[in-house]
Amino acid sequence: MRPIFLWLLVLVGLFWLTGLLSMRQDLAWKKVIAPHLREYVIKKGSERTKYLMQLLFALALSCGILGLAGPTWKRVEVPGQELETPVVILLDLSQSMMATDLQPTRLERAKFKINDLVKHNPQARVALVGFAGTAHTIVPLTRDYEIITSHVDGLTPAVMPFPGSDLEAAFAMADSVMGVTTAPGTVLVMSDDLDEDAFDAIQAFVQSNAGKVALLPMATDAGAEVPMPHSKAFFKDSNGNVVHSSLDRQILSQLASLDRVSVHELTLDDSDVELISKAISDNLMFTEKPEEKDDEWRDMGLLLVIPMALLLLLWFRKGWVMYSFLLLVFSSCTDGSRFADLWYTEDYQGQKLSDRGDFAQAAQRFEDPMRRGVANFKAGNYADAIADFQQDTTAQGAYNLGLAYFQSGDTLGAMLAFQDAATLDPDFAPAAQANQLMKQIPRGEDSMTPQAAEETDDGDQGKQAQNKQNDSMEDLSGGGQEATKKDMETSRNEETVTSDIHMGKELDEVPDDITATKQPMSDKMLMRKVDDDPALFLQKKFEYQVKKSKLKPKADGKKW
Repeated sequence: MRPIFLWLLVLVGLFWLTGLLSMRQDLAWKKVIAPHLREYVIKKGSERTKYLMQLLFALALSCGILGLAGPTWKRVEVPGQELETPVVILLDLSQSMMATDLQPTRLERAKFKINDLVKHNPQARVALVGFAGTAHTIVPLTRDYEIITSHVDGLTPAVMPFPGSDLEAAFAMADSVMGVTTAPGTVLVMSDDLDEDAFDAIQAFVQSNAGKVALLPMATDAGAEVPMPHSKAFFKDSNGNVVHSSLDRQILSQLASLDRVSVHELTLDDSDVELISKAISDNLMFTEKPEEKDDEWRDMGLLLVIPMALLLLLWFRKGWVMYSFLLLVFSSCTDGSRFADLWYTEDYQGQKLSDRGDFAQAAQRFEDPMRRGVANFKAGNYADAIADFQQDTTAQGAYNLGLAYFQSGDTLGAMLAFQDAATLDPDFAPAAQANQLMKQIPRGEDSMTPQAAEETDDGDQGKQAQNKQNDSMEDLSGGGQEATKKDMETSRNEETVTSDIHMGKELDEVPDDITATKQPMSDKMLMRKVDDDPALFLQKKFEYQVKKSKLKPKADGKKW
């Protein structure tokens, strides 16, 4: 597995020859020293023993080097893994979050904390839920944190259909979002309105769910007046007094006493969210996918440690204990965590990173362009994935290239790639099916997506992943849907394809899993996207959900 280490055998040969030459220098003294004095002057032990020790030393070093080289003759099936742990961020979007006791406002500080959290990479699937008088999913569960950061910036209380702060509705939405898995997750609450009603809602959630709740109060002990929207005036209660919102330490103490509930103090730096991120990443859960197995070569270098250790024991001399210890340490018996380049190939290191969900780093480690293309695709680097997949001229390669073009928004490139895949291998069913579906696009059928994606590293094994299609562009917040950047862009972007005779819309969704020859792009096609304001889109989407589901805020709900 690491043949470059075999060059060290040349050094072993040089050491052995040097040892033999040093012993032959003793023979020159025999001509000038009397025979009866030789054993006291130059002879130390028998000549046979010295030659044997040199041979054992060379053999021990050779065993260690062969162990480092990673001999292997057996493949093992490794089941695939899927990340299950969900994290839901409940962001309070009530009017009280516009108070200025936290600069510039409580809401802006909460946005900063969300951005800091995803920068620390909790490695879990994260969803974002906004709540006021009602609760709505802003971003479903996703591994692409850029989707979350792109939607956070434009959030204001104005996007919510009703005023108020209904934390109970927010937890109900969180429970729906996390319902796609049985793995316990974490709900991160960012709110300034933590009162007795909030205590009851949090207590009810932890009693009925196995997940954890982390609280990050977005208020101070001094508090501040709650400003009215689009006005310099402040809210007043039923008695005519200006509403003053502040932190309730008694409620926080009661919340901290609950099982599986942690209260975090807001800090000026990112140490608070760093602690939350570490707690999440330390408790990740994966499920094995036996139907998605991969063959890996098993490193058998560990077996060579046994003969090396025995030879070193036979060769043992006073003063050489430390050298023996170093030889054992720098052999394949170590796990390679500190010297990864010594123990593992680049592709093996990349696979380890990919198994942990760190696809961007994995793409930098892979030497195999196909594996690198898969990692780039899953990391959302579609341009790099296309460049990697272009190196494969098989039908599977063309099919995977089509998926990469499609995900990047190049519908025409995807269509041509699927056609090429179907031409190269007419029996390749996924390519033929995708080609047929893509042909329907010019007739105005905008919901056609490939139904299966095949992930192959060597062209022999395929994996199929089913796609899900939304019934409505507005309703993208279903609890069981996992977001990709393409999903969120599709919900507010329309791609117009103009040719001599056809008009078509952008496809809704593309499969996540792939492995991937570049098709020339027609100069008769023009691709154009029109971006809407994300906040305006969310406002319209929430209004649609309220109308569709007939949602209403609590009758006794607050106006702030």
